Amino acid sequence: MKTKNIVLALFISFFVVNGYAQEKTKKQLKEEQKIEKQKQIEILVNSKEFVFVARNASPLGFRTIDLTSNSNYLKFYPDLIKSEMPYFGKAYGGIGYGGDGGLKFEGKPQDYTIEKTNKQYRIKAVVKGERDVYSLLLSVYFGGSATLSVSSNYRSTISYNGEISKIEPEKK
Repeated sequence: MKTKNIVLALFISFFVVNGYAQEKTKKQLKEEQKIEKQKQIEILVNSKEFVFVARNASPLGFRTIDLTSNSNYLKFYPDLIKSEMPYFGKAYGGIGYGGDGGLKFEGKPQDYTIEKTNKQYRIKAVVKGERDVYSLLLSVYFGGSATLSVSSNYRSTISYNGEISKIEPEKK
């Protein structure tokens, strides 16, 4: 009888310990996925070749605007930054209403810097477009989410929340 009780106790303790071991494995898997995502973001940022796509826009002094149904992007290349972002906000002298309809520009980045902090990468660049000069501040968090702030000479500042990812080849 004692032998049966000992075997039964060992059998039950095996399942209890095994259950805790699986829980720890789930945490480890989650941590490994987090570290892998951070590595992917680091590779993207250091390559200077990625795309930012906004989920929403926050114009200065206005409510947040959902952009999930609007196509928009800001593509970063080592020698070029190309923008097709919608703009909401106030325009000042030099920009006519009903003109280009957004922040549409491309140009060679000037003063292009990347700074890594404890929680994010801060990418600063200045791009001279056809009619304006744009100052870009992109904060990329290790999880892949990002915040973009764009200021220019003729428009009020606007911020976008979204994500960065690898640039997919264009389909022809």
